[in-house]
Amino acid sequence: MAHEPDAVPVVGTHDHSSILGILASGRPERIKACAEQVLLELSEISVLKNRTGLAMLPFQDTVEGTSFHLGEVLVAEAHIHVAGVDVEGYGAVVGRDLEHAMAMAVIDAAISAKRASVAIGVLLDAEASFIEEQEKTRLRMVEATRVQMETF
Repeated sequence: MAHEPDAVPVVGTHDHSSILGILASGRPERIKACAEQVLLELSEISVLKNRTGLAMLPFQDTVEGTSFHLGEVLVAEAHIHVAGVDVEGYGAVVGRDLEHAMAMAVIDAAISAKRASVAIGVLLDAEASFIEEQEKTRLRMVEATRVQMETF
């Protein structure tokens, strides 16, 4: 398969959008550990951005389908450049965990550089399963609070 410069990175069954979602929602300690392994496969890294700040939180009205801003949320953001392969990586997470955002950026850059090791694929699969289980548990808890109303 030839490398296309604007191709969207895919690891296993995960496209770039789902990869970023998994990395942002996954367990920070596992993502940081994977990034430490991946750093060994990359050349010199320049940090372009590493900061916290407020971002507008978009939301969609479920009735009318219109988009609006629900409010502001604190985010940690990291943007890096890998010199040897001339790629960039980006990470942003809700909260102030700059290390999580930086780890996400390192993994994103490794995927873009086609240095996606087996460790990244294993991490993504494990974290996707973990997130899915968390969501199922959350939905069961919500369902348990449902009240059946009688109409007279």
